[in-house]
Amino acid sequence: MPITITAFERSPDGGKGLARDTRVRWALEEAGLPYDVRLVSFRAMKEPAHLALHPFGQIPTYEEDGLVLFETGAIVLYIAQRHGGLLPEDANARARAVAWMFAAVNTVEPPILELVTARIFEGDKPWSKDRLPLVEERVRDRLRQLSAYLGDAEWLDGPFSAGDLMMVSVLLRVRPSGILDEFPVLAAYVARGEARPAYQRAFAAQLAVNAPPHP
Repeated sequence: MPITITAFERSPDGGKGLARDTRVRWALEEAGLPYDVRLVSFRAMKEPAHLALHPFGQIPTYEEDGLVLFETGAIVLYIAQRHGGLLPEDANARARAVAWMFAAVNTVEPPILELVTARIFEGDKPWSKDRLPLVEERVRDRLRQLSAYLGDAEWLDGPFSAGDLMMVSVLLRVRPSGILDEFPVLAAYVARGEARPAYQRAFAAQLAVNAPPHP
């Protein structure tokens, strides 16, 4: 049975690579694994068939030989553990790469998602003007720490790993705010991730789904 993932039938970001299926596509491309994509509408995401795969009615999901997974961190880790190229051979280095995967989704992403919510969904609230600078500063605090750690290194811990894949994917979500550009070290780090051929293939695949039809 081929690997099948789910993705938005029409992504809210218009195919700019911010939807979470991009992370899974990227991991599969890095591992050189073929996969099918089943597109899901917003309505279908809340129906029983999809809820049986993802109890929270989100995307992506991952199906292979009877295994069903949800949550991008878990999916990317599964791919990385079973196929070469995304985790180091050395046991300690592998553990550190996994730690960076958790750091991406547990430490760096939450304030970024809070910023997205504050800017897009709460921007018209009367208290938004006072709250937004506080949210932005929490994002900057995390980016300062990450930038200081990365320094002049190419990747977070030796060669590119699943930790970098998840971290770059998370940082891409803050770029529309302009805050990423305040941290040249991180902006360059993200650009290196985007330049990887596997990411380019994943991005192009997601964009193709969302490209407007030719007249």
